Amino acid sequence: MEDCIFCKISKEVIPSTKVYEDSEFFAFMDINPVAKGHTLLIPKAHSRWMHETEDEVVAKTFIVAKNLMNKIRVNLPCDYVQLTVIGEEVAHFHVHLIPRYTEDKVVQWQHKTYSSQLEMEDYAKKITG
Repeated sequence: MEDCIFCKISKEVIPSTKVYEDSEFFAFMDINPVAKGHTLLIPKAHSRWMHETEDEVVAKTFIVAKNLMNKIRVNLPCDYVQLTVIGEEVAHFHVHLIPRYTEDKVVQWQHKTYSSQLEMEDYAKKITG
């Protein structure tokens, strides 16, 4: 997609700090990291949402993510690597790989509460159809 910033980054039209690249994927450092080493992994083929992405590409994305997680965990080193797929910041399917330490107390989301157990069950029913 011509206007997609992540497509431009993967084509190296816009500079980035590259972490990984192969024929299908590109990983680079997040310029607004949650933690130092926060990496973004994208498929080079553009799709807006994960659910719109070809199944094979989604599967390969997570295989590449797992390999990057192990490299991050060993080479930084950190206790674990948190993987998130948020998807609203940039209109290109991407995965966040965030180095984490047991005691880092990183807060990413404000938690919501259900008004009751019944409301929670209602949401579960909506999801499952």
